[in-house]
Amino acid sequence: MTAAEWNLDRSFSSSSGEIRWTALGPAGAPPVVLVHGTPFSSYVWRQPARALARQHRVYVWDLPGYGASEKRPDQDLSLDAQARVLTELLAHWGLTEEGRQPGVVAHDFGGTISLRAHLLHGAAYARLALVDPVAIRPWGSPTYRLLGERSDVFRQLPPDLHEALVHRYVASGSHAGLHPDTHARVVEPWLTEAGKDSFYRQIEQNPPLAATDDIQDRYGELDLPVLVAWGAEDTWIPVARAHELAKLIPGAELRIIEGAGHLVQEDAPAELAAVLGEFLRTTP
Repeated sequence: MTAAEWNLDRSFSSSSGEIRWTALGPAGAPPVVLVHGTPFSSYVWRQPARALARQHRVYVWDLPGYGASEKRPDQDLSLDAQARVLTELLAHWGLTEEGRQPGVVAHDFGGTISLRAHLLHGAAYARLALVDPVAIRPWGSPTYRLLGERSDVFRQLPPDLHEALVHRYVASGSHAGLHPDTHARVVEPWLTEAGKDSFYRQIEQNPPLAATDDIQDRYGELDLPVLVAWGAEDTWIPVARAHELAKLIPGAELRIIEGAGHLVQEDAPAELAAVLGEFLRTTP
């Protein structure tokens, strides 16, 4: 699939700005919502989304401040604000009624967002798949921590050096290495003036621990089928976190995907789609 073929052709006015989204697959099929993380967009879900859309109605969206969604200086890009937006979208899509509650698949920051939406904002899911999520303290790679601690300095980088930084940061998420077209598409939204501001602001507003300290001790309350899937070669969040997280969630299924880094969707899209498809089809 080329970059041009991924088009979020619909919009929703959320509490944190205009959200771009689209849906794939048969309208009456079981619903699935995909949530991306940072510093990415829904584009990284394109291959699993297409595969899942054969059996599901798949909803994809760009978080406020990310990808094609609105970016503005006064935007709240905290993970709790993102969780509220997810809750709003579920209502907008008609996925809050009994029998229409979706399966949710969340990666990286999307993990925190989906967990907060469920535990703190009342969002109901049929099942939840967490893919290399930000969920266990302590979190934040050395690069992420440095960017947050010295964002005042990094904001002053000239455009070419900011671009080089984002290129290197994105590339490190993949174990296998991103295709050049994919890499360019993921990086592109961060290179405008608005994108540069959002890039540093989403890190500033989400210091390590802030979004997970009030929910990590509640993972034992999760009363739905949960899958924890992890890239064995993840250098951003070590695979040891997968085992820790699975132990905190009653009945959680754990799947380790060999040869994949943090961006499992890019490193092993077919295997991830198969694992997710099996999980989403299983009857509780």
